[in-house]
Amino acid sequence: MIALALTFAFGCIALAVLLNLYRLLRGPTRCDRILALDTMVINAIALIVLFGIYETSTTYFEAALLLAMVGFVGTVAYCKFLLRGDIVE
Repeated sequence: MIALALTFAFGCIALAVLLNLYRLLRGPTRCDRILALDTMVINAIALIVLFGIYETSTTYFEAALLLAMVGFVGTVAYCKFLLRGDIVE
């Protein structure tokens, strides 16, 4: 049953990544592109966690946590750059 659930989850996340890629490429504004990129980071985290469940390894969960922190900092930095034109004050 877990194998079937993992296969379904991988398919759903892959579809979500494709839809986010479309929004990233065709987004009418830069803010839409930022949100699409942030959502793609969240989907990548989900894929890493699903792969960790599939492999039954805890190392992937630590990698997902690191990607979450880096993704958050990157999103904040890019939004700050769009608002002020400068990242470092």
